[in-house]
Amino acid sequence: MLIITVGQTIEPLEFALAEHTPQGVVFVASQGSQAVSGKLIERYGSGLRYHTLLLDNPEDLGEVFRKGREALQKALEWEARVVVADITGGTKTMSAGLVLALTGQGVTFSYVGGTQRDAQGRVESGAERLRQLEDPTYRFGLREWEGFRRAWNQADFPAAQEFLAELLARPLTPSEKRFYGHLQGVTEGMLAWDLFRHKEAWRKLNEHLEPALATAEAWGHGAKVRVLQGLQEAQARLRQILDKEGKPTGALLADLLANAERRAARGRYDDALARLYRAIELAVEADLYEQVGLLVEEPQTYPQAAQAFYRRFQQAGGLREWIEVAAALDGQLGRTGTLAQRLYADYIGNGPLGDLVRKRNESILAHGTRPVAPEDYQALRDYLQQNGLQPAPPWLQW
Repeated sequence: MLIITVGQTIEPLEFALAEHTPQGVVFVASQGSQAVSGKLIERYGSGLRYHTLLLDNPEDLGEVFRKGREALQKALEWEARVVVADITGGTKTMSAGLVLALTGQGVTFSYVGGTQRDAQGRVESGAERLRQLEDPTYRFGLREWEGFRRAWNQADFPAAQEFLAELLARPLTPSEKRFYGHLQGVTEGMLAWDLFRHKEAWRKLNEHLEPALATAEAWGHGAKVRVLQGLQEAQARLRQILDKEGKPTGALLADLLANAERRAARGRYDDALARLYRAIELAVEADLYEQVGLLVEEPQTYPQAAQAFYRRFQQAGGLREWIEVAAALDGQLGRTGTLAQRLYADYIGNGPLGDLVRKRNESILAHGTRPVAPEDYQALRDYLQQNGLQPAPPWLQW
């Protein structure tokens, strides 16, 4: 099926019809050029499906865009297997509007030019040549790249991988194939990181991040370089987690809080609040480990005078009792004003932490039936940040 913009000159349009030999034509004409489309229908309409869309203003880009989409819909109603859009005739606005409407829609473009022109620059009759114009959005994978970009920015890394797989299935230059292949490895690493699989994430990033960045730098693509360089900086934080693998550290805590932020950004507040709940306990564990060298789950790390606290932690019936034990342990160790002690003071009585945790316990992912509201997550997040518990910097977006 052929979609064709109609101007005042009939010869190039006749040439396009003769070259394409379509089974159906949708004419996009102005009030001033509809007579030309009428002549084409008289000459070639026998046995040919045709439909005319009239523009009130051929200089209105928005109107041309809408008519272009209507033309495509008509071609698809005719069950077109191939759709070609010829942009030879009409105003420059008509050509531009049709291209804007049909790029990324699986349409091939054509244009009638020529080897000889008259004094006015018009192609002379008999010298016409038809040029097939590939949709550049297809060649450069713009639809797939936009899908990848949106998915990455929403931390939806499985979807980002799917868009990259579509890109890699296209004909690519060796440089493009190298870049997108390594970017797929980087995305796999980010998915592993988002799932707390830190060792796998490090392995993937270590293998793919540097060559992807080198290619982006060779291309001079500033936005790609910016994001990939930002990931190199983030990779240093990942290394901090792995250097103390299996240990409760501030780096791991910041990573957990950043993970909660990503869940909240996607509207998954139940998941995000569950991560903050765990962050309360992890923050106390990290404080004991980094300040005292004590690991709550390893009795051999307890000082002799505090051995009894290991059993007390094991017997704690919930977060409140657990924090109470931690606050008492700090006191036994001669520590004052600690994080555990501040949290416990805010948990008992009318303290703010008790109410915030209660909202979590009422959620459907804990012990209740209600969904978590955005303000429930935001209130606990703000409370933790006021106590110095900050998330790691967010990953850069494309």
